Amino acid sequence: MRYLYLLLISFFVFSCSHKYKNPHVEIQTELGDIELELYPEQAPKTVASFLSHIDSGYYKRCSFYRVLNTDNQSSDAPKAELIQGGIYKTPSAKFHPAFVPHETTQQTHILHKDGTISMARNEPGTATSEFFICIGDQPGFDYGGANNADGQGYSAFGKVVKGMDVVRKVYNSKEDNTSFEPPVMIMNIVRL
Repeated sequence: MRYLYLLLISFFVFSCSHKYKNPHVEIQTELGDIELELYPEQAPKTVASFLSHIDSGYYKRCSFYRVLNTDNQSSDAPKAELIQGGIYKTPSAKFHPAFVPHETTQQTHILHKDGTISMARNEPGTATSEFFICIGDQPGFDYGGANNADGQGYSAFGKVVKGMDVVRKVYNSKEDNTSFEPPVMIMNIVRL
């Protein structure tokens, strides 16, 4: 009987301590909060890097600083809609993150749909701390898509599960030539 009691207590404590199957994080912005679900089984290196930046406090007082919309891109380029954030425009950032190995959508099967979060990069394997959230479906960011000359796409690793209205508020903020003016403040990104 004692073992059954201990087993029930253990089960209750364990089940209460894991609210979600996958990690959830919250981007706390001046316009409201955005909750994300991350997929470590599909994109383990990207999720591990993002969570380590969160746990280290690197995203405190960073911003969403870039927007791509249908009006601010050259007419001959593949179009995209997104908001981009991270520490790039943070004046006090003394953080030089390591590169994250590139996990393509062909490997992860996480496609760039409305609300998908993905890592910004130059060449494959150069992503660090900067991320973007898709506005609408963006197949050009997937493996083989038209938005990268190298055809490798971007590393998607999660999606918005609450707060797409906030994502759209950020997206519709005042901008000048792809830059938010002023940047939209991210107070912090925290685990839930």
